[in-house]
Amino acid sequence: MSKAIVTGGAGFIGSYIVEELLSKGYEVIVIDNMSSGSRENLRRVIDNPKLRIVKADLKEPNNTWIDEFKSAEIVFHYAANPEVRVSSINPRIHFNENLLTTFNVLEASRQGSVKYIVFASTSTIYGDARKLPTPEDYYPLEPISVYGSVKLASEYLHITYSKLYGLKSLIIRYANVIGPRSRHGVIYDFILKLKKNPRRLEILGDGTQRKSYIYVTDAVNGTLFLFEKFLERGKDYEIYNIGNTDWVTVREIADIVVEEMGLENVEYAYKPMTSDGRGWPGDVKIMLLDISKARSLGWEPSLSSKEAVRLTARALLKELGRE
Repeated sequence: MSKAIVTGGAGFIGSYIVEELLSKGYEVIVIDNMSSGSRENLRRVIDNPKLRIVKADLKEPNNTWIDEFKSAEIVFHYAANPEVRVSSINPRIHFNENLLTTFNVLEASRQGSVKYIVFASTSTIYGDARKLPTPEDYYPLEPISVYGSVKLASEYLHITYSKLYGLKSLIIRYANVIGPRSRHGVIYDFILKLKKNPRRLEILGDGTQRKSYIYVTDAVNGTLFLFEKFLERGKDYEIYNIGNTDWVTVREIADIVVEEMGLENVEYAYKPMTSDGRGWPGDVKIMLLDISKARSLGWEPSLSSKEAVRLTARALLKELGRE
């Protein structure tokens, strides 16, 4: 089988991608600076002889990691800073961690032997979409966060490299991906806050924010399913939404986490940061992706948004308990 590189392969989604690729017989090279990822995320496959981990920073082009692209056919580009809130405070972080790294990865791919690249994009590129569910051909694309903007710019870089240099790109726009190993996002935030104070929970926003969530194994299975279809179809680039057919409010997520922690009579303290009740400037308040394009090829998520939230809360409580 082929040699695949997974950037950010020691991170949340990336580590699941690594596991699946190894199960399919790929030789896998993980490139990760370990700023948010960890070898612990790869503990299930750490002894696999087909896995190699390279600790390197993609912001800094050097042969430590660029040489790996000379013998790889496929790249799964999942290295990124996923904290949308950061861009409202320090936008340069997302420029460097998400856009600059994407350019460096594309350049290394162009100069190396890479034929295919799978890019982890995001629902935030749609901004406050006026059409729900939102399809891949929605227009205009008007992201409201720097995170969404640099992800959209990264998409256009992939498309340009496909057209100009023949690098075939599969772009996946994910809804909120949740599950074991995640160390950011609303569920993780709620658990940490309730562990400190089980009687009161601060909730960013007014609690009515409504979004789609997908369990990480559904997201990864969908990604690899679409990658196989992408290989069959032979197009220069394709874009797919991966999400769920339903959504859940932040208040409902709080209720689920409280229930899974066995708590009662918890006071909810809402903290809206904008006049319309968002959790922070740049927060998309309502999001539901149209996944009919992926479903038409035969992919379906196995868990609803609420089921994914509940399983994630259980898993994180176990993990945090061990830590």
